[in-house]
Amino acid sequence: MSHRIPPLPSRRHLLYGALAIPLGAAGMSLAACANKSGEAAADPHAPLNVGQISNSVAFFPLHVAESKGFFEDEAVTLGERPRLGTGAKLAAALTSGSIDIGAGVLTDAFNMAGVDDGTVITTSLVTEYYVDIIVAKDFDGPAADAPLEEKIQSLVGRNIGITGPGSGTEALLTYLFGLIGKDPKTDSTMVNLGGAVTAAVGAMSGGDVEVLAFFQPVGQQVETEGLGSIYLSPARGDVPDMAGQLHGVVFASGDGVSAKRTQIDAFNAAIGSALTLISEGGDEVRELLTEYLENTPEETVDKLLEILPHQTPDDPAPTQEAYDIGAAFHMDSGLVDEAPDFADFHLGN
Repeated sequence: MSHRIPPLPSRRHLLYGALAIPLGAAGMSLAACANKSGEAAADPHAPLNVGQISNSVAFFPLHVAESKGFFEDEAVTLGERPRLGTGAKLAAALTSGSIDIGAGVLTDAFNMAGVDDGTVITTSLVTEYYVDIIVAKDFDGPAADAPLEEKIQSLVGRNIGITGPGSGTEALLTYLFGLIGKDPKTDSTMVNLGGAVTAAVGAMSGGDVEVLAFFQPVGQQVETEGLGSIYLSPARGDVPDMAGQLHGVVFASGDGVSAKRTQIDAFNAAIGSALTLISEGGDEVRELLTEYLENTPEETVDKLLEILPHQTPDDPAPTQEAYDIGAAFHMDSGLVDEAPDFADFHLGN
């Protein structure tokens, strides 16, 4: 099953069920940003407050940029950088103005656009779907090399840990179950665990869940501790139609872009330097990753170092191709009926 988004009519909508929300204003032109800048934008040295969901690998570039002084090099000062646990909390912080930009996943950006038609994606962080399906060591499903549909069927009826409702972890389950005509809301029991790696690993080790749909490095840590294994991984190609999609992103409200455009551009330049360093790998990246994922076993870090270059984009600017694959995933899974036009939904140059 291969999908791409056809050209959309001039009046675009993002649809959730029967609710249609116009998205014609989703993309703000640079002129509009300049015109709305106001007092905050007059000070290009004002701190940029960045929220993120968790310390998953998607947000490792922020740690790299901070540790290596790339933000300082670009003359941007980071303010508060809370870990907010879910995309819903990230969107709430953006809406309230307590943060200027939020590091989450594309699902979170779509959900935000449902209530704020000025939402834009500012930064690409990961271009593979970095959520895995992880099973406990005593899981009695088909073998790892079984057909995809058989492996998905074995998830039906299970207790499955996710970060929370409306998240990218739930989105993966919705998509996979949809491939076999099922719905995880009714055909499994989803257990909300929040965004902490320790909570997910603890839920599996304690027998509270048989399966996890969780971001990296949870799967790698489960394998390191001998608790289970990564059963399905879009990032390693187990779900071919999901390969190469925009997933880890930074996004903002229209007002946030207007007030902090100078800082956001500088932020992106710093992230670009971090992405280049991560792609190159080596001992320096290993040291930074070990520091970022504190108390994570060395074997887990090694597993991540093998896959990070594959899922790291060349540039922080989102691409049409990666966005189209991600949008198709969201439409195929029923998370959205129609996606915003890319030109209106990313920051641009």
